[in-house]
Amino acid sequence: MHRFFAPDIAGTLTLPEEESRHCARVLRLVEGDEVEVVDGNGNLYRCRIALAHAKHCAVEILETIHQPTHWGHKIILAMAPTKNMDRVEWVIEKCTEMGIDRFVPLLCSNSERKAIKTERLYKIAVSAMKQSLKAQLPAIDELTPITTLLQEPFKVNRYIAYCDMSLPRERRQLLAQAYRPSEDTLIIIGPEGDFSPEEVQQAVATGSMPVSLGESRLRTETAAVAAIATCHALDMLNFK
Repeated sequence: MHRFFAPDIAGTLTLPEEESRHCARVLRLVEGDEVEVVDGNGNLYRCRIALAHAKHCAVEILETIHQPTHWGHKIILAMAPTKNMDRVEWVIEKCTEMGIDRFVPLLCSNSERKAIKTERLYKIAVSAMKQSLKAQLPAIDELTPITTLLQEPFKVNRYIAYCDMSLPRERRQLLAQAYRPSEDTLIIIGPEGDFSPEEVQQAVATGSMPVSLGESRLRTETAAVAAIATCHALDMLNFK
């Protein structure tokens, strides 16, 4: 069944213009066809098309189903955007498919990219949410200085991953060993030039656990996806 995204569907009973165009003009669905609509807040609506219009497709809600996230706790990914935005978009797509609750683009001392536009990332997250049959859309923050993130009063387990040989390494553990399944989690991934010693020191001082993702030196985007995949794998093992 075709799935659409409409954050205000319960109140408006109308798909947004872009979704309406895809429904009526691209897919050529007609009155009486049944579709699924998600609101990004964990709700799935089984609907029947009442008016197949390319700008404002109206629906009748047949059933409302709450779909909590399958991981059952908060997973927040904070990552310094790479110079190549295609790689950031790939991270958003893959991590949304696996499941995250929030993405925080970080501004660090060694950041290659000092500005981003979140509109494109939002659209990619919407597409990945629908493709992976989720009803929960991750929040996407504006670019945030790492000092601001570290001062935020998270009641979560914090993990900061880095690989620079000049940074403190004696306290690092493998994420796969340090991770606490089913508990709220913040994963912090640095820029291509890695974190500065001061940033690592501040992170540790504010409660972040230094972790490693293994012996290989990973690209920023690979490290982010590997970390989220590790969390989900351990959550599934713990659930079983």
